[in-house]
Amino acid sequence: MAVTTRLVRLDDVPVLAELLRTNREFLAPWDPIRPDDYYTVEGHRAVIETVLEQQERGAALPHVILDDDRIVGRITLNTIVRGPFQSCSLGYWVGAADNGRGVASAAVREMVRVAFEEEGLHRVEASTLLHNFASQRVLQRNGFVRFGVAPNYLSIAGQWQDHVLHQVINESTGA
Repeated sequence: MAVTTRLVRLDDVPVLAELLRTNREFLAPWDPIRPDDYYTVEGHRAVIETVLEQQERGAALPHVILDDDRIVGRITLNTIVRGPFQSCSLGYWVGAADNGRGVASAAVREMVRVAFEEEGLHRVEASTLLHNFASQRVLQRNGFVRFGVAPNYLSIAGQWQDHVLHQVINESTGA
């Protein structure tokens, strides 16, 4: 297993749409309710175009997760804020067939490296549902520490749900 990440491209859309379609039920407990077209090539092309526009503005860094050359998920530095904050949030998903193999841990490790070494950010935040222990372990393995609980933080699976907040600080920025 050789897990890497790279910037998402428009030619990734068909593979991503199919991966999302086949993993729709698997991802549903952890995701917002999505419109049906999110799982189509046309609908997902709009999603990727939007996030690439955010990347062009410096507000996001959307990557695909690769195991060798096979796309197995996505990972994104979202809501990148510069100035005195130098922070972002991290979101990721991996398909069911590659879940539990260390893929997410390796991808998170790579994106934290990118955030700190290439983007010069000071802090990366991530949130998980209270009962998403697997994702919490992924974050802990990568140096994230829990710093609180946000009540009714995100609408996931059709209801507002509490989330555990985690962060990792770039020690080389003078924390």
